[in-house]
Amino acid sequence: MKRAVRIIGEILLLVACAFYLFPVYMVFVNSFKNRQELYENMIALPGKFTKEYYVTAMEKMRFLKAFSNSLIVTIISIAIIVILASMTAWMLVRTNDKLSKTLFMIFVATMLIPFQTIMMPLMQVMGWVRNHLHIPMLESLGGLIYMNVGFGASMAVFLYHGFIKSIPVSLEEAATIDGCNKFGVFLKIVFPMLKPTTVTVIILDVIWIWNDYLLPSLVLSGEKLRTIPLSTASFFGQFTIQWNLAMAGLMLTIIPVIIFYLCAQKYIIKGVAAGALK
Repeated sequence: MKRAVRIIGEILLLVACAFYLFPVYMVFVNSFKNRQELYENMIALPGKFTKEYYVTAMEKMRFLKAFSNSLIVTIISIAIIVILASMTAWMLVRTNDKLSKTLFMIFVATMLIPFQTIMMPLMQVMGWVRNHLHIPMLESLGGLIYMNVGFGASMAVFLYHGFIKSIPVSLEEAATIDGCNKFGVFLKIVFPMLKPTTVTVIILDVIWIWNDYLLPSLVLSGEKLRTIPLSTASFFGQFTIQWNLAMAGLMLTIIPVIIFYLCAQKYIIKGVAAGALK
């Protein structure tokens, strides 16, 4: 009986995986087809696997420039989020007074606000900052990074906060007795112990920032500043859609994220469980 249940469970799991991977399969096979093949049968394999459409897609997307823009935005945004959120969560946990609890609840509450409800007021405020304070918050990668940090900090603080509560205070007290200042205690004792949560924050934010289309579309309009998702949108015109080139562009977009996720996936379950449940 137990064996039958296990077999049924494995079959259901395989079916679920097939449903989940089917869209990826569709994008992959259709990225090698010409228009005739694509419209005749979208599920079938292509007549031949050729890199022609990938080369054309890279040229039209200006892939290398868009890739470098996405890489700069993603790496700098995540580095700032990790540093600021971990230090903020540590201070909130260790002070543990009414002000700290209130600030933590504000961080948690901001996670519930949909971006769509504040995107237009946000653009108006950023436009005012640009026009009156002459700080380039729009049409600049720096402005996009600033907004990414603001929107990504709440979740990171939430995850770090839960994990830090499990770290014994005695370790920090021993380091202080040995002569460490507060920054040294955090850098040498606390932060290395946050590795599972740090990797989790990095993974979640890489997937979000790398694939984000809405915020960059509001902040950036210049062709030289486009990120990968904005470049991919160039295949979807008002009257025509180049589906085969679009599929090749989409594959170029998701491959870096898939590679990164496969390299770091062993940390994500451990980090989320440790950070959210403790």
